[in-house]
Amino acid sequence: MSMQPKGPGEIPVETVRVARAAFPKGSLAIRVRDELGVLFADEEFADLFASRGRPAWSPGGLGLVSVLQFVEGLTDRQAAEAVRARIDYKYALGLRLDDPGFDFSVLSEFRDRLAGADGGRRVMDGVLAAAREKGLLKSAGRARTDSTHVLSSARELCWLEQVAETLRAALNALAQAAPGWLSQVAEPDWFRHYATRAEDSRFPKARTKRDEVGSRIGRDGTRLLEAAFAADAPAAVRALDEVEILRQVWVQHFHRVEGEVRRRGPKDRPPGALRLVNPYDPDARVGVKRDTMWDGYKVHLTETCEPGVPNLITNVATTVATVPDSIMAADIHAALADRGCLPAEHWVDAGYPNAAQIVTARHTHGVDLQGPLADNTTTQSDGPYSLDAFTIDWEGEQVTCPGDVTTTQWYPRTDSGGRAVIRVRFRHSECRPCPHRTDCLGSPTGQRREIMLRPREEHQAIHDRRAEQHTDAWKQRYQVRAGVEGTISQAVGRCDLRRSRYRGLTKTSLQHQLTGAAINLIRIDAHHTDAPRARTRVSHFAKLRPADQPADGAKQQGRN
Repeated sequence: MSMQPKGPGEIPVETVRVARAAFPKGSLAIRVRDELGVLFADEEFADLFASRGRPAWSPGGLGLVSVLQFVEGLTDRQAAEAVRARIDYKYALGLRLDDPGFDFSVLSEFRDRLAGADGGRRVMDGVLAAAREKGLLKSAGRARTDSTHVLSSARELCWLEQVAETLRAALNALAQAAPGWLSQVAEPDWFRHYATRAEDSRFPKARTKRDEVGSRIGRDGTRLLEAAFAADAPAAVRALDEVEILRQVWVQHFHRVEGEVRRRGPKDRPPGALRLVNPYDPDARVGVKRDTMWDGYKVHLTETCEPGVPNLITNVATTVATVPDSIMAADIHAALADRGCLPAEHWVDAGYPNAAQIVTARHTHGVDLQGPLADNTTTQSDGPYSLDAFTIDWEGEQVTCPGDVTTTQWYPRTDSGGRAVIRVRFRHSECRPCPHRTDCLGSPTGQRREIMLRPREEHQAIHDRRAEQHTDAWKQRYQVRAGVEGTISQAVGRCDLRRSRYRGLTKTSLQHQLTGAAINLIRIDAHHTDAPRARTRVSHFAKLRPADQPADGAKQQGRN
């Protein structure tokens, strides 16, 4: 398909007349066109289409339909029907009343083009650019970020289902790509075991019997892999994605012991960041956050929080479930800088900030990353022999203890996470005669004191933040962060953020970009119509809380 760019044009007079009559108070789609104008020009998507071929439906229009689709939670069929039948959609798109629209499959094809070129970012940028032009985007003040879990579109599988479905998926792919070869390789029992979908209810309940089924699946998969990677096997067999997934899953879960295929023990399996959990969504991983465990992804939402304007989402970052929040601040700031949306203050929860992130944000982007740091939990965290009681001479690279003993054993190192640290040691001869040795070491058998320091600026950042976060003034300022949880709730409830519509990290990321753009349109419309913000729900029992008993944490405080 080729693209033939068209100018935004005027809305046909008859479409305007009928839309005004049908919606005297307007609708979201109508107000978006009236207040923000044409959000997406065809030229913005020119690189996604060929220069020759059958003319494509307006990509700028498809971009708007894709966002409105998430605003209303429509399927592709419903969205295409809305373009064909609804007056407000025709108004927003500038179509004639008799415009037939497009087939619903066009939306899927358009998403494929967007996903392959990071097009979701273009769509979200178009909404932010329109908001900035209308004075609705103020990004130089404060912003806040939080993350939430996203379930894979593929159903969660138990271990037996996972390996059986992985083998079945490979057999189905091979049956299409090399049916003659597979007919020669397949064992007669395979048609009985793998011709239909594997479900947990079909496996035996007894542990011993289930182990026997797992061993049988392991042997069958190994037999298929050996045949697929044999020298006389067709090259097309090994090139199939399903065969590669089968190979990875078998390496992760099975191995040979004295010539027999056996399941690997828990300590012999790869870490969660590498371990596949579903053959139909190979990017999904097992995520764990406190008491929540899920198969899928994680999404980080960043929004503005300035008075007088709507709180708009300025960045959406999607990762696999195993990526920790603590490494995301730098990527989020880089993305905000590209959009021109860097805040002066960035408020996050305890999962994001550490000393290195705080210093990097300050130096690289001029952002004050604000969030609670974990308290020092070592045995010498406070008291007369805590780290604060030691005098550090950074230029001279030496440390003096409370007993006025100075050591020059200063060793730059890296910790288990690869971060720069400084290990300082006092000599045995200096600590052994000290009368306060037991109190200083926190152990009756310890021989000498060792302390671990971060680089100077990070050390000072930790010291200052820990002192600041215990003040009432900082706690009051930190309450602004709680509002982003309402944004996550809105995205989950209205745009179905909790579960991915698509398979794979790339398309899931596109879904989240479109969700961010949809939430922004919803909030811009609410701002123009003076819709009141929903109040934080408080249970009947919570209302009985005595006035002198504070709520449990900042999450129960009012949200800005």
